[in-house]
Amino acid sequence: MPDDLRPQIPLLIELLAAYNIPTISHAGWEADDVIATLAKRAAADGFEVRIVTNDKDHRQLIGPHIKLYNIRKMRLMDEQGLQEDWGIRPDQVIDFQSLVGDSVDNVPGVPGIGPKKASMLLHHFHTLEGVLENADKAPGKKLAESLKEFAEQARMSRRLVTLNTELPIEIDWEAARVREPDWERLHDMFTDFGFRRYAEEARINRPNKPLQASGDVKRHWETVDTPEAFTKFAAVLSQQQSFCVDLETTSTDPLQADLVGWAFSWEAGQSYYLPVDGPAGSKTLKGADVLAALRPILSDPARQIVNQNIKYDLLVLRRHGIQVTGLGVDSMIADYLLDAGARSHGLDELAQRHLHRKTIPISDLIGTGKQQLKMFEVEVDRAAEYASEDADIAWQLAAMLGDRLKQEGLWDLYWNLERQLIPVLVEMEFNGVKVDVGELRRQSDELTIRLDAVMAEIYEIAGQEFNINSPKQLAKILFDELKLPVLKRTKTGPSTNEEVLLRLAPKHRLPAKIIQHRMLTKLKGTYLDALPKLVNPHTGRVHTSFSQVTAATGRLASSDPNLQNIPIRTEEGRRIRKAFIPREPGWRLVCLDYSQIELRMLAHFCQDESLLTAFRNGEDIHRTVAAQVFNVPLAEVSSDQRRVAKAVNFGVIYGQTAYGLAATLGIDPTDAEEFIDDYFGRYSGSSSSSSTRSTVVASLATRRRCSVAVARSTASAHDDS
Repeated sequence: MPDDLRPQIPLLIELLAAYNIPTISHAGWEADDVIATLAKRAAADGFEVRIVTNDKDHRQLIGPHIKLYNIRKMRLMDEQGLQEDWGIRPDQVIDFQSLVGDSVDNVPGVPGIGPKKASMLLHHFHTLEGVLENADKAPGKKLAESLKEFAEQARMSRRLVTLNTELPIEIDWEAARVREPDWERLHDMFTDFGFRRYAEEARINRPNKPLQASGDVKRHWETVDTPEAFTKFAAVLSQQQSFCVDLETTSTDPLQADLVGWAFSWEAGQSYYLPVDGPAGSKTLKGADVLAALRPILSDPARQIVNQNIKYDLLVLRRHGIQVTGLGVDSMIADYLLDAGARSHGLDELAQRHLHRKTIPISDLIGTGKQQLKMFEVEVDRAAEYASEDADIAWQLAAMLGDRLKQEGLWDLYWNLERQLIPVLVEMEFNGVKVDVGELRRQSDELTIRLDAVMAEIYEIAGQEFNINSPKQLAKILFDELKLPVLKRTKTGPSTNEEVLLRLAPKHRLPAKIIQHRMLTKLKGTYLDALPKLVNPHTGRVHTSFSQVTAATGRLASSDPNLQNIPIRTEEGRRIRKAFIPREPGWRLVCLDYSQIELRMLAHFCQDESLLTAFRNGEDIHRTVAAQVFNVPLAEVSSDQRRVAKAVNFGVIYGQTAYGLAATLGIDPTDAEEFIDDYFGRYSGSSSSSSTRSTVVASLATRRRCSVAVARSTASAHDDS
């Protein structure tokens, strides 16, 4: 059993218990034998038994009161069905399998005997012993010799396939009656597992904690829409050392967003909305007056301002001349630290998961599709109800998740690392990066000519014109006309994905040209043609968005556009980087990268003297590791050994399994597992292998601390690097 599967078995049993489904086992015996014992006992006690399985071994259990149900084909198999499929009776199943064998279960059987021959032999001689005793009467000399030569192998196979129907198991049929699941327990388990759909199902079915609709929650909100009311509000706000501020704006792009309203909360169930824009005739405050009055409060570093995804609000405020430095808990980031593997850390999801509340959907206010409204077109009263709820929920989540961070020992990670990174990212996103639009267009034009040439080559190699972007037409050319091997199939036919084309490339020129065409098309569409459209008209720069809560490993993610995956492995990809230029004359863009930071941290935590010495002396660390693990002199490390060590260095410390390493290197999983064991045994120090791995992986999050230091220094210098 793979190591990653082993700890899941107890969780499965716990899950079944939560469903109130009994689990029955017997030490030393397989589930097949337990099922066989249960089925025979149940039939003897007068039950009509249905065994849900596709396992052919269970056909030996078929009888007047026992049938098999194939869940894939949704079909029952009884004695008649067995006769139609194999041409035998249930009492002959064991003998049939003894002759045919089963490669999946390592049952050898008798070589040369398939289902038809086995059925024929049992029809004439009834049992395995009858067949073996009458081997000379079997049709064909070769078959007769095989029966004689492999008689003992057939008898051994019979013992292997025979299920035990007499295990000493105590059975309480009453305990097996269908009962209502423990929905509360299931909800908690599915939430922990990250199974969102099942968690939602359990949440709906919980009798004690149903989700509260927004209108059912007791809360109070005030709309502050007169100068007098705003003066009083500002005076009360100035007395708060911590509060939530949530902005309603005209755009999801913070650097092009204008303010529509402000929502505040500093007490659960109580919130305020300050409209500064709305439909014609609405009662609103003057935006400039609100900004002027709130600027000293929001800019005060002694206050702790919280919200969900507060980076967005900070960017909007920065655009309007307010720099916020005093930050508290961002509930989105807090939830990420508590459950990095969760699919979503959005406010709606967190409200349901932690507060058991449904929030007002934004679609209820602005609609969807072509008729979708802008936020300033929404009636002020409705906008106030929506925005004030968001602020109230964010305030409650910040308090709740902040406490959980402290309970789980993650407070320092949030307070000293993730929180400090937020203003750094704000600075980076606000500054953006300048691009040479003319250079991008020149490259796009050149690539258009290049693509036409590659397409002409493809048609020439194929001997005909076809739609290169049609998988069906491409498959016909590759597999029907060029007779290349089909390596993978999909529901619609042979696959022509990149993996398949890469494997076919050494066999023919066409797959390689198709890969080249796809690569150039992606470069043109994703970067050369797309980047100019993403230039902010107000700044003349491209402003990406960095996410702290996307990658489970702790790395930052970049989007709109993704500037972290500009290609570099091809000449065409490297040329795209020429379009990124300094925003001021005489400035330079500087590219820095950590030198094998993960491995340096590994060396620090395991304190292996060889690794430490290798880094201090500037040696090839992959070659050093290969020499140690393969136990060969440094000078004799082969390129293959270094390749293996490099794959392990960058894969295993992040939790790559033996199966994953085997797939990466094209080696046997057993060899990969042995290499991993040797690796962690070599670098475990005084700790166990598993604890070393956990320590190293967990500590890789501190890489972000170095990022903060570098980013903060460059941001303070107003440098584009």
